[in-house]
Amino acid sequence: MNSSQGATSRREFIKTSGKSAAFSALANVAIPPVHAAGSDLIQVALVGCGGRGGGAAANALSVKRGPIKLVAMADLFPERLASDLNKLQQRFPSQVDVPPDRQFLGFDAYQKAMDCLKPGDVIIFATPPAFRWVHFTYAIQKGLNVFMEKPLTCDGPTSKRMFALAQDAAAKNLKVGVGLMSRHSRALQELADRVHNGEIGEIILQRGYRMHGPGGYFLSLPKPADITDLLYQVKRFHSFIWASGGCYNDFYIHLIDHLGWMKNEWPIKAQALGGRHYKVSPEGIAYVDQNFDVYSVEYTYSDGTKFFFDGRCMKGCEEIYTSCLQGTKGMGIASKSGDCGLPSSLYKSQTATAANLIWESKVSPDEKDPYQNEWNDLIDAIRDNKPYNEVKRGVEASLVSSMGRMAANTGREITFDEMLQCEHDMAPDIEKFTMDSAAPLLADASGRYPVPQPGIITTREY
Repeated sequence: MNSSQGATSRREFIKTSGKSAAFSALANVAIPPVHAAGSDLIQVALVGCGGRGGGAAANALSVKRGPIKLVAMADLFPERLASDLNKLQQRFPSQVDVPPDRQFLGFDAYQKAMDCLKPGDVIIFATPPAFRWVHFTYAIQKGLNVFMEKPLTCDGPTSKRMFALAQDAAAKNLKVGVGLMSRHSRALQELADRVHNGEIGEIILQRGYRMHGPGGYFLSLPKPADITDLLYQVKRFHSFIWASGGCYNDFYIHLIDHLGWMKNEWPIKAQALGGRHYKVSPEGIAYVDQNFDVYSVEYTYSDGTKFFFDGRCMKGCEEIYTSCLQGTKGMGIASKSGDCGLPSSLYKSQTATAANLIWESKVSPDEKDPYQNEWNDLIDAIRDNKPYNEVKRGVEASLVSSMGRMAANTGREITFDEMLQCEHDMAPDIEKFTMDSAAPLLADASGRYPVPQPGIITTREY
Protein backbone atom coordinates (compact mmCIF):
# COMPACT_ATOMS: atom_id res chain seq x y z
CA MET A 1 0.00 0.00 0.00
CA ASN A 2 1.44 3.42 -0.93
CA SER A 3 1.46 6.34 1.52
CA SER A 4 -1.55 8.10 0.00
CA GLN A 5 -3.60 4.92 0.14
CA GLY A 6 -2.54 4.49 3.77
CA ALA A 7 -3.66 8.00 4.62
CA THR A 8 -6.99 7.45 2.89
CA SER A 9 -7.66 4.18 4.68
CA ARG A 10 -6.78 5.79 7.99
CA ARG A 11 -9.17 8.65 7.37
CA GLU A 12 -11.92 6.26 6.32
CA PHE A 13 -11.38 4.17 9.44
CA ILE A 14 -11.67 7.22 11.67
CA LYS A 15 -14.77 8.31 9.78
CA THR A 16 -16.51 4.98 10.32
CA SER A 17 -14.91 3.72 13.55
CA GLY A 18 -17.28 2.71 16.29
CA LYS A 19 -20.47 2.90 14.25
CA SER A 20 -21.52 -0.48 15.57
CA ALA A 21 -20.05 0.00 19.02
CA ALA A 22 -22.20 -0.29 22.11
CA PHE A 23 -21.59 3.37 22.83
CA SER A 24 -23.62 4.35 19.74
CA ALA A 25 -26.92 3.20 21.21
CA LEU A 26 -27.99 6.79 21.83
CA ALA A 27 -27.96 7.92 18.22
CA ASN A 28 -31.69 7.90 17.53
CA VAL A 29 -33.02 9.71 20.57
CA ALA A 30 -34.85 13.00 20.29
CA ILE A 31 -33.03 16.26 19.57
CA PRO A 32 -33.11 18.63 22.59
CA PRO A 33 -34.10 22.28 22.58
CA VAL A 34 -31.59 24.81 21.29
CA HIS A 35 -30.78 25.85 24.84
CA ALA A 36 -31.99 25.40 28.37
CA ALA A 37 -35.71 24.67 28.55
CA GLY A 38 -36.27 26.91 25.53
CA SER A 39 -35.39 29.98 27.64
CA ASP A 40 -32.63 32.56 27.23
CA LEU A 41 -30.79 31.42 30.37
CA ILE A 42 -28.00 28.89 29.84
CA GLN A 43 -27.05 27.06 33.01
CA VAL A 44 -23.53 25.68 33.41
CA ALA A 45 -22.07 23.07 35.73
CA LEU A 46 -18.38 22.37 36.32
CA VAL A 47 -16.93 18.87 36.76
CA GLY A 48 -13.27 19.10 37.73
CA CYS A 49 -12.14 22.14 39.71
CA GLY A 50 -8.70 23.71 39.93
CA GLY A 51 -6.46 24.70 37.04
CA ARG A 52 -8.33 24.84 33.76
CA GLY A 53 -11.66 24.00 35.42
CA GLY A 54 -11.93 27.35 37.12
CA GLY A 55 -10.54 29.08 34.04
CA ALA A 56 -13.08 27.47 31.74
CA ALA A 57 -15.94 28.41 34.08
CA ALA A 58 -14.71 32.00 34.13
CA ASN A 59 -14.61 32.05 30.33
CA ALA A 60 -18.17 30.68 30.21
CA LEU A 61 -19.43 33.38 32.56
CA SER A 62 -17.59 36.06 30.55
CA VAL A 63 -19.53 35.39 27.34
CA LYS A 64 -21.49 38.54 26.55
CA ARG A 65 -24.29 36.98 24.53
CA GLY A 66 -27.26 36.30 26.78
CA PRO A 67 -27.56 35.25 30.44
CA ILE A 68 -25.34 32.44 31.73
CA LYS A 69 -25.17 31.10 35.29
CA LEU A 70 -23.00 28.56 37.08
CA VAL A 71 -25.34 26.36 39.14
CA ALA A 72 -23.40 23.24 40.21
CA MET A 73 -19.83 22.03 40.81
CA ALA A 74 -18.21 18.62 41.31
CA ASP A 75 -14.78 17.37 42.26
CA LEU A 76 -12.97 14.70 44.29
CA PHE A 77 -11.17 17.21 46.47
CA PRO A 78 -13.18 19.64 48.62
CA GLU A 79 -10.39 22.20 48.84
CA ARG A 80 -10.26 22.55 45.06
CA LEU A 81 -14.00 23.01 44.77
CA ALA A 82 -14.03 25.59 47.58
CA SER A 83 -11.13 27.52 46.06
CA ASP A 84 -12.69 27.76 42.59
CA LEU A 85 -16.10 28.61 44.01
CA ASN A 86 -14.68 31.43 46.10
CA LYS A 87 -12.80 32.93 43.15
CA LEU A 88 -15.78 32.70 40.83
CA GLN A 89 -18.17 34.17 43.40
CA GLN A 90 -15.87 37.15 43.88
CA ARG A 91 -15.50 37.76 40.15
CA PHE A 92 -19.08 36.95 39.02
CA PRO A 93 -21.29 37.50 42.09
CA SER A 94 -24.56 37.69 40.14
CA GLN A 95 -23.81 34.68 37.90
CA VAL A 96 -22.71 32.08 40.47
CA ASP A 97 -25.51 30.26 42.26
CA VAL A 98 -23.91 27.13 43.75
CA PRO A 99 -25.31 26.53 47.25
CA PRO A 100 -24.01 23.64 49.37
CA ASP A 101 -26.64 21.24 48.06
CA ARG A 102 -25.25 21.72 44.52
CA GLN A 103 -21.62 21.13 45.53
CA PHE A 104 -20.77 17.47 44.96
CA LEU A 105 -17.79 15.29 45.91
CA GLY A 106 -16.81 11.78 44.87
CA PHE A 107 -16.50 9.66 41.75
CA ASP A 108 -20.26 9.88 41.14
CA ALA A 109 -20.33 13.65 41.64
CA TYR A 110 -20.32 14.22 37.88
CA GLN A 111 -23.77 12.61 37.62
CA LYS A 112 -25.17 14.72 40.45
CA ALA A 113 -23.86 17.93 38.89
CA MET A 114 -25.37 17.08 35.50
CA ASP A 115 -28.66 16.14 37.15
CA CYS A 116 -28.94 19.83 38.16
CA LEU A 117 -29.08 20.86 34.49
CA LYS A 118 -31.80 20.74 31.84
CA PRO A 119 -31.40 19.53 28.25
CA GLY A 120 -29.59 22.23 26.29
CA ASP A 121 -27.55 23.49 29.26
CA VAL A 122 -23.75 23.18 29.27
CA ILE A 123 -21.50 20.87 31.28
CA ILE A 124 -17.76 21.56 31.60
CA PHE A 125 -15.37 18.60 31.90
CA ALA A 126 -11.96 19.56 33.30
CA THR A 127 -11.07 16.32 35.06
CA PRO A 128 -8.05 14.21 34.05
CA PRO A 129 -8.82 12.92 30.53
CA ALA A 130 -9.04 9.27 31.57
CA PHE A 131 -12.55 10.07 32.80
CA ARG A 132 -13.64 11.93 29.67
CA TRP A 133 -15.51 9.10 27.94
CA VAL A 134 -17.36 8.17 31.14
CA HIS A 135 -18.58 11.69 31.74
CA PHE A 136 -19.34 12.35 28.06
CA THR A 137 -21.55 9.25 27.93
CA TYR A 138 -23.74 10.60 30.74
CA ALA A 139 -23.87 14.09 29.21
CA ILE A 140 -25.23 12.65 25.96
CA GLN A 141 -27.85 10.68 27.88
CA LYS A 142 -28.90 13.92 29.60
CA GLY A 143 -29.04 15.93 26.35
CA LEU A 144 -26.39 18.42 27.50
CA ASN A 145 -24.09 20.57 25.44
CA VAL A 146 -20.48 20.05 26.47
CA PHE A 147 -17.18 21.83 26.81
CA MET A 148 -14.34 19.41 27.52
CA GLU A 149 -10.71 20.19 28.16
CA LYS A 150 -7.91 18.54 26.21
CA PRO A 151 -6.51 15.90 25.91
CA LEU A 152 -9.55 13.72 25.30
CA THR A 153 -7.90 10.30 25.43
CA CYS A 154 -4.71 8.59 26.57
CA ASP A 155 -4.91 5.21 24.79
CA GLY A 156 -6.45 3.28 21.90
CA PRO A 157 -9.53 1.77 23.57
CA THR A 158 -10.80 5.08 24.95
CA SER A 159 -10.14 6.79 21.61
CA LYS A 160 -12.47 4.32 19.87
CA ARG A 161 -15.13 5.00 22.49
CA MET A 162 -14.83 8.74 22.04
CA PHE A 163 -15.09 8.49 18.23
CA ALA A 164 -18.38 6.64 18.68
CA LEU A 165 -19.61 9.10 21.30
CA ALA A 166 -18.83 12.01 18.95
CA GLN A 167 -21.29 10.50 16.48
CA ASP A 168 -23.89 10.04 19.21
CA ALA A 169 -23.59 13.69 20.24
CA ALA A 170 -23.92 14.88 16.65
CA ALA A 171 -27.00 12.68 16.15
CA LYS A 172 -28.63 14.39 19.13
CA ASN A 173 -27.71 17.87 17.81
CA LEU A 174 -25.53 18.55 20.86
CA LYS A 175 -22.86 21.22 20.63
CA VAL A 176 -19.45 20.10 21.89
CA GLY A 177 -16.38 22.28 22.27
CA VAL A 178 -12.89 20.93 22.96
CA GLY A 179 -10.21 22.96 24.74
CA LEU A 180 -7.75 23.10 21.85
CA MET A 181 -7.93 26.86 21.87
CA SER A 182 -5.34 27.32 19.08
CA ARG A 183 -8.16 26.57 16.63
CA HIS A 184 -9.91 29.68 17.95
CA SER A 185 -6.89 31.95 17.73
CA ARG A 186 -7.84 34.51 15.09
CA ALA A 187 -4.15 34.82 14.15
CA LEU A 188 -3.76 31.08 13.60
CA GLN A 189 -7.03 30.94 11.68
CA GLU A 190 -5.72 33.53 9.22
CA LEU A 191 -2.33 31.83 9.11
CA ALA A 192 -3.97 28.50 8.23
CA ASP A 193 -5.94 30.15 5.42
CA ARG A 194 -2.78 31.75 4.01
CA VAL A 195 -0.71 28.57 4.27
CA HIS A 196 -3.46 26.44 2.73
CA ASN A 197 -3.71 28.97 -0.11
CA GLY A 198 -0.01 28.40 -0.88
CA GLU A 199 1.58 31.65 0.28
CA ILE A 200 4.75 29.81 1.38
CA GLY A 201 4.37 26.95 -1.11
CA GLU A 202 4.22 23.33 -0.05
CA ILE A 203 5.14 22.60 3.57
CA ILE A 204 8.37 20.58 3.66
CA LEU A 205 9.27 20.76 7.38
CA GLN A 206 7.66 21.63 10.71
CA ARG A 207 9.23 22.18 14.13
CA GLY A 208 7.70 22.46 17.58
CA TYR A 209 9.47 23.16 20.87
CA ARG A 210 8.23 23.24 24.45
CA MET A 211 11.29 23.27 26.68
CA HIS A 212 11.24 24.74 30.19
CA GLY A 213 11.50 23.74 33.82
CA PRO A 214 9.18 21.22 35.50
CA GLY A 215 5.58 22.44 35.67
CA GLY A 216 2.19 21.25 36.88
CA TYR A 217 2.38 17.80 38.44
CA PHE A 218 5.25 16.71 36.20
CA LEU A 219 7.24 15.42 39.18
CA SER A 220 5.89 13.40 42.11
CA LEU A 221 7.48 12.10 45.30
CA PRO A 222 6.34 8.83 46.91
CA LYS A 223 2.72 8.84 48.05
CA PRO A 224 2.08 10.26 51.54
CA ALA A 225 0.37 7.99 54.04
CA ASP A 226 -2.77 10.14 54.34
CA ILE A 227 -4.09 9.55 50.79
CA THR A 228 -4.95 6.46 48.78
CA ASP A 229 -3.00 5.45 45.69
CA LEU A 230 -5.99 6.20 43.49
CA LEU A 231 -6.60 9.69 44.83
CA TYR A 232 -2.88 10.46 44.76
CA GLN A 233 -2.67 9.50 41.10
CA VAL A 234 -5.77 11.48 40.18
CA LYS A 235 -4.58 14.52 42.13
CA ARG A 236 -1.16 14.46 40.48
CA PHE A 237 -2.47 13.36 37.10
CA HIS A 238 0.38 14.79 34.97
CA SER A 239 2.68 12.23 36.60
CA PHE A 240 0.70 9.19 35.47
CA ILE A 241 0.16 8.07 31.89
CA TRP A 242 -3.19 6.36 32.54
CA ALA A 243 -4.70 9.54 33.97
CA SER A 244 -3.48 12.16 31.52
CA GLY A 245 -1.15 10.71 28.93
CA GLY A 246 1.60 12.14 31.11
CA CYS A 247 3.24 15.48 30.50
CA TYR A 248 3.59 14.61 26.81
CA ASN A 249 -0.13 14.69 26.03
CA ASP A 250 -1.08 17.44 28.44
CA PHE A 251 1.81 19.82 27.77
CA TYR A 252 2.50 19.24 24.07
CA ILE A 253 -0.86 18.65 22.41
CA HIS A 254 -1.47 22.30 21.44
CA LEU A 255 1.63 22.60 19.25
CA ILE A 256 0.99 19.15 17.78
CA ASP A 257 -2.62 20.11 17.05
CA HIS A 258 -2.01 23.41 15.33
CA LEU A 259 0.93 22.19 13.25
CA GLY A 260 -1.22 19.30 12.02
CA TRP A 261 -3.83 21.93 11.15
CA MET A 262 -1.29 23.93 9.13
CA LYS A 263 -0.34 20.77 7.21
CA ASN A 264 -4.05 19.98 6.89
CA GLU A 265 -3.60 16.33 7.91
CA TRP A 266 -2.26 14.20 10.75
CA PRO A 267 1.11 12.43 10.82
CA ILE A 268 0.90 8.74 9.97
CA LYS A 269 3.81 7.56 12.15
CA ALA A 270 6.39 8.59 14.74
CA GLN A 271 9.77 7.47 15.99
CA ALA A 272 11.27 9.06 19.07
CA LEU A 273 13.85 9.34 21.81
CA GLY A 274 13.27 10.05 25.48
CA GLY A 275 15.06 9.73 28.78
CA ARG A 276 14.97 10.19 32.54
CA HIS A 277 17.93 12.24 33.79
CA TYR A 278 17.30 13.93 37.12
CA LYS A 279 14.78 11.84 39.01
CA VAL A 280 15.96 12.57 42.54
CA SER A 281 14.75 15.52 44.61
CA PRO A 282 17.19 18.00 46.20
CA GLU A 283 16.63 16.07 49.44
CA GLY A 284 17.77 12.86 47.76
CA ILE A 285 14.31 11.27 47.46
CA ALA A 286 13.56 9.50 44.18
CA TYR A 287 10.66 10.86 42.12
CA VAL A 288 8.06 8.23 41.24
CA ASP A 289 6.29 9.77 38.22
CA GLN A 290 6.24 8.04 34.82
CA ASN A 291 7.44 11.01 32.73
CA PHE A 292 10.65 11.27 30.75
CA ASP A 293 12.55 14.50 31.32
CA VAL A 294 13.16 14.92 27.57
CA TYR A 295 11.36 13.85 24.39
CA SER A 296 12.54 14.18 20.79
CA VAL A 297 9.99 12.95 18.25
CA GLU A 298 10.13 12.69 14.47
CA TYR A 299 6.61 12.65 13.05
CA THR A 300 6.10 11.73 9.39
CA TYR A 301 3.18 12.76 7.17
CA SER A 302 1.81 10.68 4.28
CA ASP A 303 3.88 12.62 1.71
CA GLY A 304 7.10 12.07 3.69
CA THR A 305 7.20 15.56 5.21
CA LYS A 306 8.77 15.59 8.68
CA PHE A 307 7.57 17.32 11.83
CA PHE A 308 10.16 17.41 14.60
CA PHE A 309 8.97 17.98 18.13
CA ASP A 310 11.26 18.56 21.15
CA GLY A 311 9.98 18.63 24.72
CA ARG A 312 12.00 19.12 27.88
CA CYS A 313 11.20 19.72 31.54
CA MET A 314 14.58 20.50 33.14
CA LYS A 315 15.83 23.45 35.14
CA GLY A 316 18.80 25.48 33.99
CA CYS A 317 18.51 24.62 30.29
CA GLU A 318 17.72 26.77 27.27
CA GLU A 319 14.01 27.59 27.23
CA ILE A 320 12.26 27.49 23.84
CA TYR A 321 8.48 27.43 23.43
CA THR A 322 7.43 28.05 19.84
CA SER A 323 6.28 26.46 16.58
CA CYS A 324 7.22 27.09 12.96
CA LEU A 325 6.90 25.69 9.46
CA GLN A 326 9.11 25.74 6.39
CA GLY A 327 7.65 25.86 2.87
CA THR A 328 9.07 25.71 -0.63
CA LYS A 329 8.59 29.49 -0.99
CA GLY A 330 9.21 30.70 2.57
CA MET A 331 8.56 30.00 6.23
CA GLY A 332 6.02 30.79 8.92
CA ILE A 333 5.95 31.20 12.68
CA ALA A 334 2.73 29.80 14.06
CA SER A 335 3.22 30.54 17.76
CA LYS A 336 5.85 33.10 18.60
CA SER A 337 5.89 32.10 22.26
CA GLY A 338 3.70 29.64 24.14
CA ASP A 339 0.86 27.51 22.84
CA CYS A 340 -0.50 30.15 20.45
CA GLY A 341 1.39 33.36 21.18
CA LEU A 342 0.96 36.43 18.99
CA PRO A 343 1.90 37.42 16.41
CA SER A 344 1.84 34.71 13.77
CA SER A 345 3.88 35.64 10.71
CA LEU A 346 5.06 34.61 7.23
CA TYR A 347 8.42 35.26 5.53
CA LYS A 348 9.57 35.06 1.93
CA SER A 349 12.69 33.05 2.77
CA GLN A 350 13.76 30.48 5.39
CA THR A 351 14.98 33.14 7.84
CA ALA A 352 12.57 35.09 10.03
CA THR A 353 13.94 38.62 9.59
CA ALA A 354 12.11 41.93 9.30
CA ALA A 355 13.37 42.30 5.72
CA ASN A 356 11.77 39.00 4.75
CA LEU A 357 8.40 39.59 6.48
CA ILE A 358 5.42 39.30 4.12
CA TRP A 359 2.59 39.09 6.67
CA GLU A 360 2.08 39.51 10.42
CA SER A 361 -1.20 38.91 12.23
CA LYS A 362 -3.27 41.80 13.49
CA VAL A 363 -6.01 40.82 15.94
CA SER A 364 -8.67 43.10 17.42
CA PRO A 365 -8.34 43.53 21.21
CA ASP A 366 -11.66 41.83 21.94
CA GLU A 367 -10.56 38.67 20.10
CA LYS A 368 -6.98 38.28 21.32
CA ASP A 369 -7.80 35.67 23.95
CA PRO A 370 -8.35 32.26 22.27
CA TYR A 371 -9.65 30.79 25.55
CA GLN A 372 -12.49 33.33 25.46
CA ASN A 373 -12.97 32.98 21.72
CA GLU A 374 -13.65 29.24 22.01
CA TRP A 375 -16.43 29.92 24.52
CA ASN A 376 -17.91 32.73 22.46
CA ASP A 377 -17.96 30.40 19.46
CA LEU A 378 -19.57 27.56 21.43
CA ILE A 379 -22.32 29.75 22.89
CA ASP A 380 -22.99 31.26 19.45
CA ALA A 381 -23.48 27.73 18.09
CA ILE A 382 -25.86 26.88 20.92
CA ARG A 383 -27.95 30.03 20.62
CA ASP A 384 -28.02 29.92 16.80
CA ASN A 385 -28.45 26.12 16.69
CA LYS A 386 -25.50 25.66 14.33
CA PRO A 387 -23.71 22.31 13.95
CA TYR A 388 -20.74 22.31 16.33
CA ASN A 389 -18.79 19.23 17.34
CA GLU A 390 -15.01 19.31 17.86
CA VAL A 391 -14.69 15.85 19.40
CA LYS A 392 -13.40 13.87 16.40
CA ARG A 393 -10.58 16.33 15.82
CA GLY A 394 -9.82 16.42 19.54
CA VAL A 395 -9.50 12.64 19.65
CA GLU A 396 -7.26 12.66 16.58
CA ALA A 397 -4.96 15.26 18.17
CA SER A 398 -4.87 13.15 21.34
CA LEU A 399 -4.00 10.04 19.31
CA VAL A 400 -1.15 11.80 17.51
CA SER A 401 0.16 12.95 20.89
CA SER A 402 -0.12 9.41 22.27
CA MET A 403 1.61 8.08 19.15
CA GLY A 404 4.68 10.23 19.82
CA ARG A 405 4.66 9.37 23.51
CA MET A 406 4.40 5.63 22.84
CA ALA A 407 7.22 5.79 20.30
CA ALA A 408 9.48 7.33 22.94
CA ASN A 409 8.30 5.00 25.70
CA THR A 410 8.76 1.81 23.69
CA GLY A 411 11.72 2.70 21.45
CA ARG A 412 9.70 1.59 18.42
CA GLU A 413 8.24 3.34 15.41
CA ILE A 414 4.50 3.67 16.07
CA THR A 415 1.93 4.33 13.36
CA PHE A 416 -1.35 6.16 13.83
CA ASP A 417 -3.25 2.92 13.27
CA GLU A 418 -1.06 1.00 15.74
CA MET A 419 -1.80 3.62 18.39
CA LEU A 420 -5.52 3.41 17.73
CA GLN A 421 -5.50 -0.39 17.71
CA CYS A 422 -3.25 -0.80 20.78
CA GLU A 423 -5.26 -2.93 23.20
CA HIS A 424 -3.71 -1.54 26.40
CA ASP A 425 -6.69 -0.05 28.28
CA MET A 426 -4.78 1.90 30.91
CA ALA A 427 -7.72 2.35 33.28
CA PRO A 428 -10.04 -0.65 32.99
CA ASP A 429 -13.39 -0.34 34.78
CA ILE A 430 -12.82 3.36 35.41
CA GLU A 431 -16.58 3.93 35.13
CA LYS A 432 -16.95 1.83 38.31
CA PHE A 433 -14.39 3.70 40.43
CA THR A 434 -15.31 4.59 44.00
CA MET A 435 -13.30 6.18 46.77
CA ASP A 436 -12.30 2.67 47.86
CA SER A 437 -11.19 1.38 44.45
CA ALA A 438 -7.67 0.18 43.73
CA ALA A 439 -5.56 2.43 41.53
CA PRO A 440 -4.69 1.46 37.93
CA LEU A 441 -1.02 1.61 38.97
CA LEU A 442 0.44 -0.20 41.96
CA ALA A 443 3.63 0.98 43.65
CA ASP A 444 6.43 -1.38 44.64
CA ALA A 445 7.80 -1.71 48.17
CA SER A 446 9.81 1.49 47.76
CA GLY A 447 6.77 3.47 46.58
CA ARG A 448 7.83 3.59 42.92
CA TYR A 449 5.44 3.04 40.04
CA PRO A 450 6.17 1.24 36.74
CA VAL A 451 8.07 3.39 34.24
CA PRO A 452 8.62 2.99 30.49
CA GLN A 453 11.56 0.82 29.46
CA PRO A 454 12.27 1.46 25.75
CA GLY A 455 13.52 -1.61 23.93
CA ILE A 456 12.56 -3.90 26.81
CA ILE A 457 8.79 -3.34 27.02
CA THR A 458 7.73 -2.63 23.44
CA THR A 459 4.08 -3.69 23.00
CA ARG A 460 2.77 -1.37 25.72
CA GLU A 461 4.24 1.62 27.52
CA TYR A 462 4.87 0.21 31.01
